[in-house]
This record gives sequence, C-alpha cells and structure tokens, in this order.
Amino acid sequence: MPEEKISAQPEKKIELRREVSVWGSYMWGYADVGANTFVALGLVMAYAQGAASIVFALAGLIYILIGLAYTELASTYPVAGGGPYFTLRSLGDFWGFISGSGLLLAYTIDIALFAVASAGYLNFFMPFILGKEIEQFVIALGPFQINWLWGSETLFLILLLIWLNIKGIRESSFLNEVIGILVVVLESALIILGFVFAWKPELLALQWNTQFPTFNNFLYSASLSIVSFIGLESISQAAQETKRPATIIPRTSLALTFSVFIFAVFFSTLCLGVLPWQKIAANVDNPLAVLASSFPLVGLIAGPLTAVIGALILFISSNTGIMGASRLTYSFSQYGVISPWFDQVHRKYRTPVRTILVFSFIGIIQTILSFLTPSVMETLAIMYAFGATLGYTLVFIALIKLRFSDPYSPRPYKMPLNLNFKFKGLKVQFPILAVIGMLAVATIFFQLVITNKIGRIAGPLWVIGCFVYYVWYRKKSGYPVFGSLKRNWEEEQIEVLTSAEEFDLLEQYKISLAEKEKLARKKKK
Repeated sequence: MPEEKISAQPEKKIELRREVSVWGSYMWGYADVGANTFVALGLVMAYAQGAASIVFALAGLIYILIGLAYTELASTYPVAGGGPYFTLRSLGDFWGFISGSGLLLAYTIDIALFAVASAGYLNFFMPFILGKEIEQFVIALGPFQINWLWGSETLFLILLLIWLNIKGIRESSFLNEVIGILVVVLESALIILGFVFAWKPELLALQWNTQFPTFNNFLYSASLSIVSFIGLESISQAAQETKRPATIIPRTSLALTFSVFIFAVFFSTLCLGVLPWQKIAANVDNPLAVLASSFPLVGLIAGPLTAVIGALILFISSNTGIMGASRLTYSFSQYGVISPWFDQVHRKYRTPVRTILVFSFIGIIQTILSFLTPSVMETLAIMYAFGATLGYTLVFIALIKLRFSDPYSPRPYKMPLNLNFKFKGLKVQFPILAVIGMLAVATIFFQLVITNKIGRIAGPLWVIGCFVYYVWYRKKSGYPVFGSLKRNWEEEQIEVLTSAEEFDLLEQYKISLAEKEKLARKKKK
C-alpha cells in the first residue's frame, strides 16, 4: 500500500542544524520584508501616484494579518517547509503542493527580483564610475532590448549567494544579522533626516488632492504594493534551524510585522512630501537613493549612503530567497510530495545543497527571461505577488482547518479575535481575523490574474508545469495524485517538540493526547 512508503518522520540521517538565534530569526524575515520598500516604492508610485501612502497602509493591514497567521502556525509547528507544510498537514498532499508551487515561485522570483534591485542601487554610482547612465548599456537582440551590464551584475550576485548558502546556515544568517543591524539604523536615520530637512506637508496635500489615480490604477497599485510586505514565510522556513522556536518565533514575527509596516508607510509619506511622485516612478531601479539625494544640506551624503544601504539589504533579501526555496523543497522531499533526491544534506556543511543549486538555477533563468521584457522590475514583481498571494490564501485556510483538526497541539501564540464554541465535544476557537485575511489576500490574487497578462498567463503556467511534475512523480512512486499518504502527525509533533527542546509544550501536548484518548474511549462506551 502507498500509505506504508512514507513514515511520519524520515529515517535518521544528516539533518538541518539548529543555528539561528532570536536576532538571526528576526533578520531572516527583515532581510526579505524590510528590503521590499526599496523595490516597491517606484513601482507602486507609478500607478498609485498621490495615493501611494493610502495604498501602502491598506496593503500593510493585510500584511499584519498574514504576520499574525504565520506567528501562530510557525510557533506551533516549528519545522522547515513553512506555509506549504501547514497546508499539507491540514488540507492534504495535493493542496499542500499547490501552496508550495505558489510560494516556490515567490522564492525563486525573490532570488531574481532582489538581485536585480540590488544591482540597480549599485548602478546609482554608474555615472561617477563609467561616466554613463545604466540605460546606455542596452543592446538590441532581435526584437528584444537587453541591458547587458545590469543583467551581468545580477547574475554575479546570484552566483555569490549560491556559494554562501552552500557554506551553511550559520554563515548565511550571520551575513543577514550584520548587514541587518546597519540597515535598520540607517533606514531610521533616513526617515528622521527626511522629515527634518526636506518634508513639505503642503506638497503631500497637493498630491493627495490633485494627483489621485484612476480606480483601475489604484487597484493595480494595491496588488503591486503587497510586494512591500511579502517575506514572513522566511521565519517559518528557518524554524527547523531556530533555537527554541516556539519561544523565539512569536517575538520575532510580531516585531517584524509592525516594524516593517511602520517603515513602509513612513517612506511613502515622506516621498510624497519631498518630491513629485513622477520623479520617484521614473527611477524604479533606485527610488530611495533618488529621494535621499534630494534632501537639502545632507543630500550629497544621504543619496550615496542610501544606495549602498539599498544594495546591501536587497542582496541579503535575495539570499533569503535561496534559503527559503531550498528549505521548502527539502521539506517536501521528506513527505513524498517531490522526489527524495532533493532532501540530501551536505555532509560537511549540513545544508540542502541539491535544492540550493537547482532552484537557484531556476532563479537565474527567471532573471534572464525578465530582462527580455520591457520592464524587468515590474515583470518580476507581478510574478512574485502572484505566487505569494496564492500560497498565503491557502495558509489562512490551513490555519482555520487546523483549529478544528488539531486542537491538541499547544499554540504559544494565537491570532486574536476568536469565537469560542464546542465542536465534536472539544472547545474550539474560530479565528475571525483569519477569514478576513483569507478574503483580502484572495482578492489581491484574483486582481492580479484578471488585470495583468503576466499574472494571467505566466503565473498559471508555472503552477501547471509544477503540477505536471507532481503527477509524474506521484504516479511513478505509486502514490495517489489527489489523495494523501498516511502519516502519524501526533508522533511527528512529539519528535519536533523534542528536537526543538520545547519540553514544557511537549508535556502539554502529551496531556492533551491523553485526554483525547480518554474522550475516545468514552464515546466507544
């Protein structure tokens, strides 16, 4: 029987090492989410115009709901895999795979998008180094116009990150921590300097009143702005390598959620009070560097410094994409969703080297293809948002389902605003905010599919391509395509909590299971 081919926990072998500290966990998330404003600001302003602050605030509220959901799930189930693992555990193998295909797209695009953006901020210095603007390095290749220098810089950065991730999670996390400290401090300083030296509230009011976008552009900009807040998945992906995850993850996730929301809203408000939105939209490759260089008195220093900051934070965000893609597929290979070939860990470095190489190579292909389109940044941003919103919609559904199917696992953190009632003799808390979050993220997903050709064609083609592989592998292995393999989730949860050294939660869980067995015996009588 297929059910016997996969056990709840794979055989003992070389596994991922728990090396990530509380600050490392925070910076894994901040490296991905904190960088997004550097990318999204120009893209969003091109469509949101004078309403950019409103758009970022609305997207930020949705992001907070996503953050609360991931805080609950990642602290309850601290294993590699993130959203797809939660979906697989609650909805079954097929829907777990669909969620995984969406978030894998987001991660591989993450590698490409943030490497492109990192190189874009480095190109702020191009006129000083080579005496030319980066746009002057475009060549014609048949019907395509390709910026060969920008593309070459991007590929070099990706190759550097591949080497770093193969070396190990500790080295990779250390890079995030060092650069992250610098970025948080300097981003805060940039906001303070901007409001003190350059912000004009009358310019902000003028653009709000006279430069409001059309309804269609407002909706489209809202879809793009979600890119500013995607990345919380990173913390849950690193949960299996985090020390005391049930204790650390709630702290880091909540801190990350609100700090990034504040930065995104402040930056967009600052921009509208310093420059016309057209100026920011025209510099989509390094918008914050252009903003900082316009500050009086400090602009000569703030502009180049911001370009360096942007390049650094975007570099480590691309690094987070490699980590996330490799850990997601590592997890799926262990549960029979994809081939076990992917779950091999390097004997020396203890990293999933095969998944790092394969999916980083996919990121390289996506980078090359995006440079064949008229707007490399917008193309990648749309694909990024498509994959992430598909995955996040299913994560919210998974959270709701797990409240009913697994009320026994201790939850160090729960989403607020719950309805209490009994379900099959058990006390269950129904998460109202999860329903709101699910509807909001699903709306953005369908908006991308309906209004944009790339989201409507390329996104579904990616999912279909992944599905073809899934069908081939499952049939080849004798596994059901739409059914699920039999697993002992209770035994696995005990092993996970033991490995994480969360002994208080382990004791609570065993007590809950004992009560479950007692209730089952009563029902039989």
